Amino acid sequence: MRKLVPPLLRDVTFRRFWSGQTVSLFGDQIALLAVPLTAVLVLHADAAQMGLLMAAELLPSLLFSLVAGARVDRRGRRRRTMIIADVGRAVLMATVPVGYLLGILSLPQLYLVAFLTGTFDVLFFVSYNTLFVSMVPPDRYVEGNSLLNGSRAMSFVGGQSVAGVLVSLLTAPGALLLNGLSFVASAVALARIHPDEPPAAGPGPGQLRAGVTFIARSPVVRAALGATATVNYFNFVFFAIFVLYVTTRLHVSPTELGLVLGAGAVGGLIGAAVTTPLTRLVGVGPAFVLSCVVFPAPLLLVPLAAGSRPAILALLFLAEFGSGLGVMVLDISIGSIFSAVIPDELRSRVSGAYRTVNYGVRPLGALTGGALGTVLGLRTTLWIAAAGGLLCVLWTLAGPLRHLKTLPATPVAVAAE
Repeated sequence: MRKLVPPLLRDVTFRRFWSGQTVSLFGDQIALLAVPLTAVLVLHADAAQMGLLMAAELLPSLLFSLVAGARVDRRGRRRRTMIIADVGRAVLMATVPVGYLLGILSLPQLYLVAFLTGTFDVLFFVSYNTLFVSMVPPDRYVEGNSLLNGSRAMSFVGGQSVAGVLVSLLTAPGALLLNGLSFVASAVALARIHPDEPPAAGPGPGQLRAGVTFIARSPVVRAALGATATVNYFNFVFFAIFVLYVTTRLHVSPTELGLVLGAGAVGGLIGAAVTTPLTRLVGVGPAFVLSCVVFPAPLLLVPLAAGSRPAILALLFLAEFGSGLGVMVLDISIGSIFSAVIPDELRSRVSGAYRTVNYGVRPLGALTGGALGTVLGLRTTLWIAAAGGLLCVLWTLAGPLRHLKTLPATPVAVAAE
């Protein structure tokens, strides 16, 4: 029986970390559906307001990632920073159902909660990569990323289905209370582990520039940033109006939406399972290039959806299935590459600089989606966004990324290029 358990899950530190993140990821899926449904069904938000809501959550990545990455590398204590971020997000989520029960919930409150939650997200995730490599040996990077992304894929399956039911039973604001509890579970898990983190970088000149400089000098990381930023921008043009479109134009109920997205998210589970053998077969770089097509292409099925209710739900299912498979291959392959090529002393700063661009384009995409949805119509905007996402593969066609068959032995080999 022990042989069936992946080696990393036999390590108590990684197992506790993985368990906490698994619970938190399920909570994230509840919020992913419950927050926009709160705006649409409770506060009657229009396309422009939906774009503003998504932008509010994502704007901190553009504003704070660079500074947060430098601060975390300079001061260390990544695990403690992540615990503080979890507690902060739990409190913020709880304010939404409280405001709803008191009859004072408003769009400005939802914007503020989204912005502050996004700020804590930045602190959490610029610390995440360094904590990951503190627990996982280099030869297990793909396995570790596969396990964590496998949990993410499972959360897509169960979380969105449960979210649709919870919204129907508890209302959309009430469902967010469970998301808050998932952050508490993550904080407790982090409090119970004590990995040996890399030492803090300490004060010094060029702290803010170091991450940017590394990305500029690394053709692998630079190409990956161009690809992921492009697909992120168009994806958030898409998702800013997705819930509004399927609920008001396709007349899909919250329960149906949750169930079909949850069922379609099985594609993510398959993606997490096949990524390791795929990287061995074609190479980790080519697997990433392939994912840059497989991830955005299925979204074309959403504006194509029409006809009978079964046909509409089937196309939504296929879009979620294919996109979920692609995003798992993308995230696991590039996460493993970054674990191998970025030096420990620069991880948070590179993560902050990368996130500034990669996540910074997301609020721009959300605002674009809201604006185009208002001017051109929801369906036309979905066509533009789905087709535009495919442009991300162009970034990978030149340079060494598509030729990267195995992970580099040391970060210096790529950092010096």
